[in-house]
Amino acid sequence: MDELIGRLATNASIDSAVAEKTVGIILGFLRSEGPSENVEALISHIPGAEAAIDASRSGGGLSRLMGGGLMAVGTRLMGLGLGMSEIQNIARELFRFGRDKIGADQVGKIIAGTPGLSQFA
Repeated sequence: MDELIGRLATNASIDSAVAEKTVGIILGFLRSEGPSENVEALISHIPGAEAAIDASRSGGGLSRLMGGGLMAVGTRLMGLGLGMSEIQNIARELFRFGRDKIGADQVGKIIAGTPGLSQFA
């Protein structure tokens, strides 16, 4: 997780704490909306991913009110102070990291199999 957080903080120019929260939110979204076999392969290659996903769920009632899907993820990420261009940069960096860990084919399947995600890849 430290490697990914460092890459996001540097390449997307965000704070490390925000990067970690962002990773948890995005991976949690991918787990619920994406192709499970491919997403689980990615998560298993990121030490600390489970803890980040669990921490991202601690949003309480507000996150439940927002529902699910890509719009809810965007709303949560904007709530961290991120703009749309920063969110796109983070997603692209996360996918580059994923390609390094599990290969382009598996990441491509995650992107293709997750509704609305292709615009961020």
